[in-house]
Amino acid sequence: MSVPAAAPVLRIEGLSKRFNSERPLIDELHLTIGRGERVALLGESGCGKSTLLNLIAGLEQPDAGRVTIDGEPVLADSPDAAALLRRRLLGFVFQAFHLLPHLDVAQNVAVPLLLLGWPLARAQQRVAELLGRVGLGDRGGAMPRELSGGEIQRVALVRAIAHRPALVLADEPTGNLDPATATRALALLASETEAAGGALLLVTHSEQAAAIAERRLRLAGGHLVSVA
Repeated sequence: MSVPAAAPVLRIEGLSKRFNSERPLIDELHLTIGRGERVALLGESGCGKSTLLNLIAGLEQPDAGRVTIDGEPVLADSPDAAALLRRRLLGFVFQAFHLLPHLDVAQNVAVPLLLLGWPLARAQQRVAELLGRVGLGDRGGAMPRELSGGEIQRVALVRAIAHRPALVLADEPTGNLDPATATRALALLASETEAAGGALLLVTHSEQAAAIAERRLRLAGGHLVSVA
């Protein structure tokens, strides 16, 4: 009896999205990313990279097509089911960061862990470990308004990977970081993706960031093409 192959972490089939124009921003797009893969997504500003990430996460509705993460459809039967899938399987580093202003740094990072039922002591240990690895070990009690742009970006990054998701979507995750700090953050992204047996899709204009990916794709005209 044959054993079925494991589902890819991400499968996109025939995905399309248009915004008030005759030409789709995303046009019948197909993509598969397997376990352990790190993929860089490149393209000109405004070509649809961030929109594609939002479609993958189920934060925007496509006009056509299907997205699955770990074999589960992102557009689930109900909003609650879709939110639970994102909580379990997805980590998202947004360009706008979206830290909760009324929570301190450690609490922000702990949110996805506690929502998933991690014991408080285990969550606190994980948070301290990750903040230390991005040079923020002494900033756990700081409020978001007290942080620099680079510090906020690092907090957003570790929050996205804290629960070891199957898929990490990272939208320009090093845009506010100096080269040395970016190197440290990118190494963490790569190592945590590998440790979780998950996958990383990284939107970037940075050659330094793209260098951690084994595969590079360019989005142009609504389609993906491989980049050497």
